[in-house]
Amino acid sequence: MEAASTTPKRRESLPVRIFNILSGFGLATILLLLLGLLTWLATLEQVERGLLPTLKKYFDSSSFFFTPELKIMNVNGVQLKFPLPGGYWICLLLFVNLFLGGVIRARKGWRHWGNLISHSGILLLIVAGGVAQWKEVRGNMVLQQGQTSNVAQDYTEFVVEVSEIKDGKPTNIHVIRGQYLDDLQPQTIGSWKWFVRKSNGMDTTGSTPRDFKLPDFPFDLQINGWLSNCQPVAAVERAPEHQELITDGYYLVRKEDEKQAEANTAGCYARVMNRDGTAGEPFILAAASFHGHTVKSGDRVFLIDIHKRYWPMPYQVRLNKFTATFAPNTMKPESFVSEVTRIDDGHEVNATIQMNEPMRNKGLTLYQASYGPQGEQNPAKMYSVLEVVQNPSDQWPKISIAIVTIGLAVQFLLKLFVFIHASIKKA
Repeated sequence: MEAASTTPKRRESLPVRIFNILSGFGLATILLLLLGLLTWLATLEQVERGLLPTLKKYFDSSSFFFTPELKIMNVNGVQLKFPLPGGYWICLLLFVNLFLGGVIRARKGWRHWGNLISHSGILLLIVAGGVAQWKEVRGNMVLQQGQTSNVAQDYTEFVVEVSEIKDGKPTNIHVIRGQYLDDLQPQTIGSWKWFVRKSNGMDTTGSTPRDFKLPDFPFDLQINGWLSNCQPVAAVERAPEHQELITDGYYLVRKEDEKQAEANTAGCYARVMNRDGTAGEPFILAAASFHGHTVKSGDRVFLIDIHKRYWPMPYQVRLNKFTATFAPNTMKPESFVSEVTRIDDGHEVNATIQMNEPMRNKGLTLYQASYGPQGEQNPAKMYSVLEVVQNPSDQWPKISIAIVTIGLAVQFLLKLFVFIHASIKKA
């Protein structure tokens, strides 16, 4: 009697094992559970922190890991802390998993067309979120009745603007974007350490001033100590507590970020660097102030200011009529409607913008966001606040849902066809 021959099972190579893990159903289950947990925690935390700060903490690409901070996680006065992976990277890994497992590794053939179509729709939905993360820009446009504008104001990005004043108007405007300023925040080690005056001028603890070249002006600009939310305070009214730099009798005091990030008022310290190598005295730029800083060079006058970024639209919008209705005997609005005219290359098109009915044109979507002044019920005295969104993937979620629906319908019909066909053969 011969012994049965046994052939040792061939061990999978490392690339194959990695592929199996990345495309496996187990990984998909873990990622979906984590994504559901992040969504639930973010929904709770945004009540305390605000929407935009919470989204940045949980789902921004810069957040690889983070620690949730919720009151419900306090046990006997002790804060429970545990790290979680960022939602952006979970979605990226989920995309890889769905592509490898739901498209590459999935069974092929006409019986599985529905599954392939449905997975393609889900992949498109994830891509839409990624495109929005990198390309979406949001701002608002405030219009009085009869007013026309083609400029939107960014919700959160502050910029430093340098311009020359001629005939009372700013000309030759140079804008320094927020992305070049955000990392100039004062550093803290143990206790707050802010600006201190040194013999060589302006400096901070742990942060290096940054020079911005202005070739069209007789000076360059040096900026440091960027604060995302702050206000200038007079030193005679409140003495500095952490060695903050005092200039012209004022210094900047950091404030906690607002729950609504668009309510933040940024600020920084700056000074002009003259062409002869000398440097001017530091001065404060603060969005909470009403005026910028004026610089004179000979007969020329320049204005340096900080404000939220303005970006031009490819067409004009005129507010013809604003209508608001309120619940009886209350100040709670039930609806507000803006009747506008879109002016594009001399052509005028009338449109109505209201809740859930935006206006889309040339890559921009205008939503009815709010109104003002709050508490006013006389439409003739009110203004309309339109949210302006520039998002290349604006309609992709709608398309992806349609693709998933078609895929599920195809799969159901194929299963039904196979069942009916098998039943007929048995009969």
